[in-house]
Amino acid sequence: MDYNDHPVRPYVLTSGRAHPSRNTIRPETLLVVDPDAPRPIAPTSQQKALLEMCGGMLSLAEAAAHLRLPVSLVVVIASDLVDSGHLQIRSAPRHTPPPAELLEKVLDGLRKL
Repeated sequence: MDYNDHPVRPYVLTSGRAHPSRNTIRPETLLVVDPDAPRPIAPTSQQKALLEMCGGMLSLAEAAAHLRLPVSLVVVIASDLVDSGHLQIRSAPRHTPPPAELLEKVLDGLRKL
């Protein structure tokens, strides 16, 4: 893959901010557009692209890859859109570990192989 440098420095896209207003947004966080929220009046091109991508549910890491921007930058952009009510975050479903007894049976079966 060829390296293509972005002509605009990342800190310019976030007005110099390096940290999001929310600490709950992580790379695995799922993003979805709030269907009831009106579109922002004057979105940046990155905000517009992120909102278009998140018509269906999309993880922040996937969005960053599609935008070809660092995840840390997309976290700040997404955080702004969540704060303005244009974007919603969904947590990935938590995985419940199987019972210890089942894991012991699997381990015993593997040892017998």
